[in-house]
Amino acid sequence: MKRWTGVIVTAFFLLAGCGYKPATTYTKKVLSGKVYTDIKIYLRDPENAVLVKDALNEAIVSRFGARVVSKQEATSILHVKFDRVSFRPIQYDQNGYAVYYRAVVVLNIDYTTPTAKGHKKVSGIYDFPIEPQAIISDALRFQAIKNGSAKALDAFISYMTQQGALL
Repeated sequence: MKRWTGVIVTAFFLLAGCGYKPATTYTKKVLSGKVYTDIKIYLRDPENAVLVKDALNEAIVSRFGARVVSKQEATSILHVKFDRVSFRPIQYDQNGYAVYYRAVVVLNIDYTTPTAKGHKKVSGIYDFPIEPQAIISDALRFQAIKNGSAKALDAFISYMTQQGALL
């Protein structure tokens, strides 16, 4: 027990002593306070705009510690637009049928914050299986776009963390 206590205390002092700060510390420098999100409808998949908006709002609250508010109250504004959504087979079975697909979701995000203004194109990739000789169902497609969008938003959050570290 004493050994583990010593290891934990040593690790704490090493991390604290080297200037370690959580990623949210840097992200809050760029994107904090009150945030307004605007999702442009993707005409090929209008229902996906709702998924992306929900995922973005959840990320803002949980990762940035910010509040989602109306445009008039906001100190930071994010405009998100689907650039493209594509599906391509990445694995085939012995008969030549696609059994694994890759969904690629590309988002264009324009942001305006008190300390920065800019544009970032981010992408998210999600791989998923299907049954041999089957087509991608709407449910699978919907889930793949949702997960790909979430990964693209994670890439944007990483980018904003990097921007905060540079300030």
